[in-house]
Amino acid sequence: MAVGAGGGVVAYDKIIPVRARLDHCADYVLNPEKTSLPDGGPRLATAINCQLDTAYQDMMDTKRRWGKSGGVQGYHIIHSYTPGEVTPIEAHEMGVELAQRLLGDKYEVIVSTHLDHDHLHCHILFNSVGFMDGAKFRNTFQDYYRDIRGISNEVSRAHGVSVIEPEAKGEHYAEWSAGQSGKATVRGLIRQDMDAAINSAFTYQTFWEQLAKMGYTIKRGPNVKYTAVRPPGGARFIRLASLGDGYTEDAIKERLAGVRSGISTAHLPPPKPPRRYTVKRGTLARRPRQKLKGFRALYVHYLYLLGIRRPSPKRPPLPFSVRKEVTRLNRYAAQFRFLQANRIDTAAQLTMLGDALQAEIDALTDQRKDLYRLKRQGQDVGGEIQSINEILRPLRQRLRTCGQIEQAIPRIQEQERLCRDARRKEQEHHKTTVKTRQARSQKFSPPDR
Repeated sequence: MAVGAGGGVVAYDKIIPVRARLDHCADYVLNPEKTSLPDGGPRLATAINCQLDTAYQDMMDTKRRWGKSGGVQGYHIIHSYTPGEVTPIEAHEMGVELAQRLLGDKYEVIVSTHLDHDHLHCHILFNSVGFMDGAKFRNTFQDYYRDIRGISNEVSRAHGVSVIEPEAKGEHYAEWSAGQSGKATVRGLIRQDMDAAINSAFTYQTFWEQLAKMGYTIKRGPNVKYTAVRPPGGARFIRLASLGDGYTEDAIKERLAGVRSGISTAHLPPPKPPRRYTVKRGTLARRPRQKLKGFRALYVHYLYLLGIRRPSPKRPPLPFSVRKEVTRLNRYAAQFRFLQANRIDTAAQLTMLGDALQAEIDALTDQRKDLYRLKRQGQDVGGEIQSINEILRPLRQRLRTCGQIEQAIPRIQEQERLCRDARRKEQEHHKTTVKTRQARSQKFSPPDR
């Protein structure tokens, strides 16, 4: 997601390779519940170079015709807009125009606009194989910025919609990812130490002395082009300019001047405490509890059967195959938490998440290969390789969890069926027993006088 200078969300694009189950992705994109206008207007779905009803089959026919049925099956572009900036029909027209200009002369495409969120977003799903020449689409970083991002911005400007305008150098992926997950990074720790040194120093010279006391190695002077520091135990120097606003030499001097004048020098203001409100009259309307459905509802019921809550003694005994599943209780509970955290209810959503994770892993793996090549050439890139490895581990774990859930769903559905059958037989047996007792009591009851 891209965030503007004022902190508001602006229109953004992302592309996800679809490596398996292109049909599930097509069903998700064309879901009529998400693409139908509430007032009975037209359905916001359009096909380019194929038919809506047979889009998946048309794409597979193209793959077979050119003998390219393996590898990436297609690509899924999601284009989102700022809430309230465009109407659903305008958003869909812009999504179709983007797809037509980007892919219309070569690929089969389906475009839909989903209305199930506050922000409108277009889904563009297209075949990875061109129907004209059989060439496969290449998804590279340069192609994204030159073609997808570039054409998207042109269409947005033509319709008067906000676009992403880079205002400064972006941060490294490791920095961004760590910021999202709350983890510390090398640059973040350096910034913390520099903040502490500024607060305890009085002059520019004593600032550097404070850093040296902390164990930092400093590279600066008239013959040094870029002032840099190396943290204690660090493998390489970090330039001050790469630490962001507030950490260049000029910015540090300004902050030290604030120390001498008694002005607070904290680079980032402390978070404001949350506001508290009191309702003097009446009561707040309670939001209805969210009703789970799909995979999440299936897991909740199954965990109940396995004993995460104590079953009623009146319930019929579980089949042995289900009782044996108790050994997997912790695993199923972790899988449910994963589904809940990612709001996954269908196989299509699970597949899309797996594809997105695999794409991120592939990009990081390619980046690491380049770093290994630099390492063999004698460059000191061990820190960057370690950072990528730390990011890859949780991504691969999440991808493994997706695969485990995909394998577990059929087993859980089968065990639930066995439980329903056992319960139905128990109810039938109970009804038969009650009828037999009633018949006996009527047969042997004394006659009325």
